[in-house]
Amino acid sequence: MTGTPVPTGAVPRSLLQHRDFRWLWAGDALGQLGAQLTALVLPIYAVDHLRATEWQMGVLTAAETAAFLVIGLPAGAWVDRMRKRRVLVVADLVRAAVLAVVVVAAATDRASIPLLVAVAAAISVANVFFDVAHQSYVPGLVGLDHVVEGNAKLQATQSVALVAGPAIGGALLRVVAAPAVIVVTVVTYVLSACGVGRIRHVEQPPAPHERRPLRSEIAEGLRFVVHQPLLRRIVATTSISNLGAAVSGAVMVIYALRTLGLDSAAFGTVVSASALGGLAGAFAAGRLSTWIGEARIIPLSALTLAPAGAVAPLASVLPVDPQVTLVVGGVVLSFAVIVYNVAQVSFRQRLCPPALLGRMNASVRFIVWGSMPIGGLLGGWLGHAIGVVTTLWVAAAIGAVATLPVALCSALRRRDLPLDARGTSDEPTADPDRAADTPVP
Repeated sequence: MTGTPVPTGAVPRSLLQHRDFRWLWAGDALGQLGAQLTALVLPIYAVDHLRATEWQMGVLTAAETAAFLVIGLPAGAWVDRMRKRRVLVVADLVRAAVLAVVVVAAATDRASIPLLVAVAAAISVANVFFDVAHQSYVPGLVGLDHVVEGNAKLQATQSVALVAGPAIGGALLRVVAAPAVIVVTVVTYVLSACGVGRIRHVEQPPAPHERRPLRSEIAEGLRFVVHQPLLRRIVATTSISNLGAAVSGAVMVIYALRTLGLDSAAFGTVVSASALGGLAGAFAAGRLSTWIGEARIIPLSALTLAPAGAVAPLASVLPVDPQVTLVVGGVVLSFAVIVYNVAQVSFRQRLCPPALLGRMNASVRFIVWGSMPIGGLLGGWLGHAIGVVTTLWVAAAIGAVATLPVALCSALRRRDLPLDARGTSDEPTADPDRAADTPVP
């Protein structure tokens, strides 16, 4: 497989010198900042101002990712037919517009939980198209030789946003109301659209006469995912892990604000400080992959997620400041998540033919994010039925089960991904050294 040529000439040694990637990076940074502010402020606004119950928070959590389950599969086929830069810009503008509706509703005292759920659902639709287009855009923009560097830089940006977003949001919540913070989010999405719009890279989507029926194209992407043994295991681990994360996420704000007694700003500080682990993971991911091995790093990082996920419910019983306990668990968790994501996303991008990237990413998103609305509803129901703390323990148990598909994979206990791991077999090849050096077919 060869990389798609970059129209601005040969890709520089460092992507810092790549003009189009810099604009994508800048736009992504602003969009990620907006996403983190939204993820912090909307649940806090629902709990503090609209007095949301556990079940209502479960519904809100489910709405935030529902589109991945409902339109996740056709979105990939649609994105493969579109210019991905245009998809990114439109998605940013849609997110800005629907959040502006929340600001107006809050200013006129018409905000409600159903409105927040509707807004979250609309944002999730935009997120589907943005995420599928974004992951499918990087290889063609920078070339396959630079996808690990590009993904690491974008993950570093996400980690910085995870630190900066809650910190900024928490600081703003000390002096202004939540709707004012949402105004900041609207601005970041608009600026993100402007940044991505400056990219000069011109794509050539397939001609209309070359398109096949939508059902056939969707099936092709899904078949690619389920027929690749290692990819199938990675997707299973990610999907189950996200199910547990959504169960936890449905009750986490209620747990922090009502059970532990933290205020909104303190909770923002916890989320911000926890994200420092993700920032460290983004910078360390490439070196760890080289040092430990591109195959081994996937199960090792996944195995780290299980104990880290059990720290949150311990905050209610340990004789330690709960804020400190949450930060410690969050740092370890976010470090492992980012290292795992850099490794597995880079593997997927190298493995997949460029023409199939949108459908492959959409199929993966359908499976791994489609479990999240289910987890959100389950978390809301469990929080109401058995209590918030017990629900967090259930989420931790689900996270432990999630590690099994990759932890029990013989190919992932090797140092490097063998040829068959990038092709069709889950078994080691006869010559592991040769297999590790063989290009992706």
